[in-house]
Amino acid sequence: MYYLERDTERRIIRVELTPFPAMTEQHDLCTPEIDEWLRQRDTREATLYQLRQSDLEMVRVLEDLIEVLMSKGVITITDLPPAAQAKLTSRAQARRSLSGLEGLIADDDEGLI
Repeated sequence: MYYLERDTERRIIRVELTPFPAMTEQHDLCTPEIDEWLRQRDTREATLYQLRQSDLEMVRVLEDLIEVLMSKGVITITDLPPAAQAKLTSRAQARRSLSGLEGLIADDDEGLI
């Protein structure tokens, strides 16, 4: 069973497999319209996931860019807003901490072989 909510122009805006308070109709079978809506929803979700992943990668790119600009004397950390300074400092400390743990992790991995 498919439970749908439509907007005022009769476009599907939500499809669920269980009833929900705002539903406006239900169908026993998947119609071509429902199938298309579900396909578009899956495409949107996949695209959003891809953007979230690239956001994480972009953060590292921006950190590296800021580090290069600071090393070349183009900017200083004090040129950045206080919130950005705090985040960059915190992330740099976390990375230094992790790099110090790499030897311990490698030692543990050798014991697993």
